[in-house]
Amino acid sequence: MSYTPNSGRMLKNTVILYARMALMMCISLYTSRVVLQTLGMEDYGIYNVVGGVVVMFGFLNDGMTVSTLRFLTFELGQGNRKRLNEIFVTSLHIHLIVSAVIVLLSETVGLWFMMEKLVIPAERMTAAQWCYQLSIFTAVVNIMSYPYNAAIIAHEKMSAFAYISLLDAILKLLLVYLLLVFSMDRLILYAVLFAAEKLLIRMVYNVYCTRHFEECHYRWIYNKALFRQMFSFAGWSMWGNLACIGFTQGLNMLLNVFFGPVVNAARAVAVQVQSAISQVASNFQMAINPQITKTHASGQADETHSLIFRSTRFTFCLLLIMCLPIMVEAPLLLELWLGEVPPYAVELLILLLMIMLVEQTTNPLATAVMATGNIKKYELVNGTLMMMIVPISYCVLHYGGAPWTVYVVYLSIAIIASVVRFLITASLININIKEYLKKALSKCFLVLTLSSITPLAFMLLAYSGIVVGLFTFGITLLSTCIVSYAIGLDTEERAMIRSKLSKIIR
Repeated sequence: MSYTPNSGRMLKNTVILYARMALMMCISLYTSRVVLQTLGMEDYGIYNVVGGVVVMFGFLNDGMTVSTLRFLTFELGQGNRKRLNEIFVTSLHIHLIVSAVIVLLSETVGLWFMMEKLVIPAERMTAAQWCYQLSIFTAVVNIMSYPYNAAIIAHEKMSAFAYISLLDAILKLLLVYLLLVFSMDRLILYAVLFAAEKLLIRMVYNVYCTRHFEECHYRWIYNKALFRQMFSFAGWSMWGNLACIGFTQGLNMLLNVFFGPVVNAARAVAVQVQSAISQVASNFQMAINPQITKTHASGQADETHSLIFRSTRFTFCLLLIMCLPIMVEAPLLLELWLGEVPPYAVELLILLLMIMLVEQTTNPLATAVMATGNIKKYELVNGTLMMMIVPISYCVLHYGGAPWTVYVVYLSIAIIASVVRFLITASLININIKEYLKKALSKCFLVLTLSSITPLAFMLLAYSGIVVGLFTFGITLLSTCIVSYAIGLDTEERAMIRSKLSKIIR
């Protein structure tokens, strides 16, 4: 059965996801400011680094999440709906096993690491322990919900995310209100409220899926061959995800050991902005990735390549529109947002945005590799490269490096890994290197070069002040939008966007 990629559905889903993103970004940035001011830099840093200990073990589940999404989407692309329930139930069983392993590791190795190695003031240790246990609970809730989320993405029902996000936004605002009203230990209260909010949202997702997708109804199934196939796929993916956890939470732990929780707070602020902006790429890729997998499953190689080229360019342009103005005026924007800016937050933010541009732009290649199911070489090489970030960063810090130097190491290795990622992917799905450079990367580099002219000109003028800074931000944003539209998109894509926008306006 041949799958027909639908540009209209892709654009509709993208619009829905961006509406969701805009709402969540505004709420997230507001609540982050209030939480930071309410908890203080030290407690805010403690919450992020303690929760990070549990997140470190998330690599065990991340691989299974990728496996579930790939298998569901692949079967939909082939039109084989009878096997969907087997895949869904098998994924639930595996996620249950992963949850048990993560709880065991968190209550042994993780708890020892938190008590013995992290830099936490003695008077805040009790609150830190509350945060830690509630982080374990939240992790298990999320793990058991991932198969349901994968079903929504595989079916391309992105409107569900938008509607449930409205409830999520309301609950987050309520959380902040309760944090300000009650007078008990606010760090413990924040951990309790955050866990409760996540539990409620996950229950809503689960109810939606069981009502709308037949395969999401649980019944006892044990397909040994399918279990081994999915677990094998997840196993290699876990290696890459172990590297991902290492250079995210591993660097967070290193910063805590060398500099204390205040620098963790600076990193948390930078990551908050990066995460909000990364939704720009994630939402677009969430709309297009199922189509990449389905076209490959139905044997449409040219369509798969075309979707990869389009996703690469769109992702880069969308991210650059957000990142470039923020990088240019990072000190001013952080001061307006937070009032008091944690030390090193500006440097960490700029480097994290640069890393995100490199990594997200090549993510469509990773999706194509996952679609083939032949991920052993890709995960082994890519994961091993990214594993080098933490030990090299430790050496840099040991010999006196500043906090931001670890992200210089990260950026350098990310660039190397992206080149290797492309070479491996090209051999797996027969992408022509010249065609990829011509239709994807060359346009990205041209957009970056032309978009950088305006902010560089303003920086050379060396004017300062809030008004000038906001004007520079606005001009940079406008010029990047114009260049991205004129250079980053082809004629067909510009026409499609104009058509859809005119329908939305009418």
